Amino acid sequence: MFRGSIVAIVTPFKNALIDEKKLRELIDFQIKNGTSGIVPCGTTGESATLSFAEHERVIEITIDQVKKRVPVIAGTGSNSTQEAVMLTKHAAHMGADASLQVSPYYNRPTQKGLYEHFKAVADAVDIPIILYNIASRTGVNIEPETIQKLAKSCKNIVAVKEASGSLDQMSRIRSLCGKNFDLISGDDSLTLPVLSIGGTGIISVVANIVPKDAAEMVSAFEKGNIKKAQELHFKLLPLIKAMFIETNPIPVKTAMGLLGMCDPDLRLPMCAMSPDNVEKLKKALKEYGLL
Repeated sequence: MFRGSIVAIVTPFKNALIDEKKLRELIDFQIKNGTSGIVPCGTTGESATLSFAEHERVIEITIDQVKKRVPVIAGTGSNSTQEAVMLTKHAAHMGADASLQVSPYYNRPTQKGLYEHFKAVADAVDIPIILYNIASRTGVNIEPETIQKLAKSCKNIVAVKEASGSLDQMSRIRSLCGKNFDLISGDDSLTLPVLSIGGTGIISVVANIVPKDAAEMVSAFEKGNIKKAQELHFKLLPLIKAMFIETNPIPVKTAMGLLGMCDPDLRLPMCAMSPDNVEKLKKALKEYGLL
């Protein structure tokens, strides 16, 4: 159901406000270059520092600009179940095609708590839910058995974005949940390995700046052109590594500023890159042929 290169799109700011015009331009740029879906208000979209009104506005703009050309997967997770339900209901009402639900951060719930949280969100809406497993950000891993239990008990929990970094865990999820449950890579550098174990695509950071190459890599693999997919993987890899020399989305937004794609403005506690890392980023962009 959710395939290809799906971008976790940045939220562009200008003078401390959402740059709505630029967001619309970035969405069109993504779709023009083969991106299979748009995720507003994810980690890369700085959802943690958006007000509720801003969060809802970004989702509304995205749905309006996409105009059903590709799926909109709204980031509507929270560490408060009530807030996650509220944000997800709003996204569903506005016409989002699915919701991305990060595991509750800071609280560090038990597996039972995770199950009850995601079930409450899923029960509140009819749209598909994609779980988002990223323990490095949240402090808790959604165990494969918990994902299996959710997939069985909630018909609209249909996929997981896996950013655990563990191919063993992803293989276990694939085995437990079956081929009708989508396994989506949450790490750009692992897209090709995840595809090889039955994954369906990537929710990507690097696609913000090179959407065409990210999309073509997944497409090449799906068409059986493994050699081309490998070539694109190794071409992308140094650029992907540069996207994570500091905390995401600092490098990707800085890169977009250097490339004239949008202002590189971030919201505290995200701050400007160190000068040394900016030089490393520039080097990667130049070697890729972007600068």
